[in-house]
Amino acid sequence: MSYEHPLAYLIGIEGAALLRAFTGEHDREFVEARLAEIRALLADEDLADGVEVTQLAPRDGYARWAAAYDSGENAAFADEPHVAAILDAIPPGRALDAACGTGRLTRLLVERGHHVVAVDGSPEMLSHAKADSTFVADLHELPVDDGSQDVVLCGLALSHVPDLAPVIAEFARVLAPGGDLVLSDVHPEQVQRGSIPSVRTADGNPARVRTSHHRVGDYLRAFFAAGLAPVSCAEPTPALTEPRHVPGGGPWDLWPWSLNGLVPDALAAAAKDVPSMLIWHCRKAA
Repeated sequence: MSYEHPLAYLIGIEGAALLRAFTGEHDREFVEARLAEIRALLADEDLADGVEVTQLAPRDGYARWAAAYDSGENAAFADEPHVAAILDAIPPGRALDAACGTGRLTRLLVERGHHVVAVDGSPEMLSHAKADSTFVADLHELPVDDGSQDVVLCGLALSHVPDLAPVIAEFARVLAPGGDLVLSDVHPEQVQRGSIPSVRTADGNPARVRTSHHRVGDYLRAFFAAGLAPVSCAEPTPALTEPRHVPGGGPWDLWPWSLNGLVPDALAAAAKDVPSMLIWHCRKAA
């Protein structure tokens, strides 16, 4: 169980903006405006209450999310153009989509002529995927032979494992010599800022899918230990959009996005040039 308070998020964003001002990015007027805004936030009675939030295991959380996963806010996944560009340079072969979810990246592999095995820990998510073979399985124990895959693809999943090393080692095990590993995930900077999937429990209470914070160096150490050489690393930065304004911050389900509209100037400063995604391409030695 965790405790989420709208003021904790908003003052955190103000703090991130003030730190950037402290190192020379903004002037006295900006600092004084942030301090005045913090005082106003603290006095806002609409922001007085926090929420107790259940932490769900990924399998349970995604089971509840499966039916709506490809709709709404998720309709345009930011990683797909970057993953597609990497796959365009890889010849068709045997491919494993690990933690395939509803199969959104499986589709990219199939369209490029790969023979695809799709694996996910959630039967509810996997039921939506279209592949040559599908298996319910854990990332720590993939149901394919050593060296049997030319490509391993894993999208938006590794932030849900507590330790990258054993999962990356398992990817390396199933890759053929010279095979390619393509990964995408929410950037650790965004995880720290609350970009964590929200769902509801069976009785309607707030819950989030349990998520870990992995630094870029954590990925690199796991790659090197598994005998994988990084080919490229992209950290795309999203275009800043006008934050939505919802009186009182809106319902918990929309936090933190509905809270951002309360502090647009602080958000713009805190979020400037902060990456949204982390996209890796690695290769196993031939």
